[in-house]
Amino acid sequence: MFLLLHMASINEACTFPWALAHATFYGDETVSATMGGACGYGNLFENGYGTDTVALSSRLFNNGYACGTCYQIKCYKSSACYKNVGFTTVTATNLCPPNWAQPSDNGGWCNPPRVHFDMSKPAFMKIAEWKAGIVPVMYRRVACMRKGGLRFSFQGNGYWLLVYVMNVGGGGDISSMWVKGSRSGWIRMSHNWGASYQAFASLTGQSLSFRITSYTTRETIIAWNVAPSTWNLGLTYFTTLNFR
Repeated sequence: MFLLLHMASINEACTFPWALAHATFYGDETVSATMGGACGYGNLFENGYGTDTVALSSRLFNNGYACGTCYQIKCYKSSACYKNVGFTTVTATNLCPPNWAQPSDNGGWCNPPRVHFDMSKPAFMKIAEWKAGIVPVMYRRVACMRKGGLRFSFQGNGYWLLVYVMNVGGGGDISSMWVKGSRSGWIRMSHNWGASYQAFASLTGQSLSFRITSYTTRETIIAWNVAPSTWNLGLTYFTTLNFR
């Protein structure tokens, strides 16, 4: 069961004009280096993100609030660009940190204030020859199209609940989150890092509901009784609802 409190126009809120940036890649074709990441999504195959992922420079990463956002990226005016290839769509799952030992125009590609995309190698290879290393690109934010509902992965301890929210559709991002136990009122959760939110409360033995607001669209949804009273840390709980 869920409640839709406000519906924004996803296409209008999430699709932005094309802009210029650059893109590199990290890892190899196995994408083992892209697993985990600053957003905390863990195994990207198991959690629905696959190989079409990207690490954002800090200007785009927005202290983790950009986790889960989606971008269309196309190679632009480079001999390495594949001809007759439009764009590929990727999800932000990681941070590309600054490299202050290198100048921003020669190695320090993710140094502020640069807008930069460090793509998984399979995603990069969809738009350009990987031997190029770095290519100019055009990019724009778009709505995230997800299969299935939101996923809530629980960590923490008996007095601290840390929840990673995954498979977020629509804007793909989250600005705020609340949790409600079956014997408690709504408790505002604070942003921990990446796609995780935390509540310092003892909620053991209570079924849990969540209220989530999208950072981009400001749409709010309530997922009632996401986890049963017998919930445990280390498990992921699924819903059927999602932002669209």
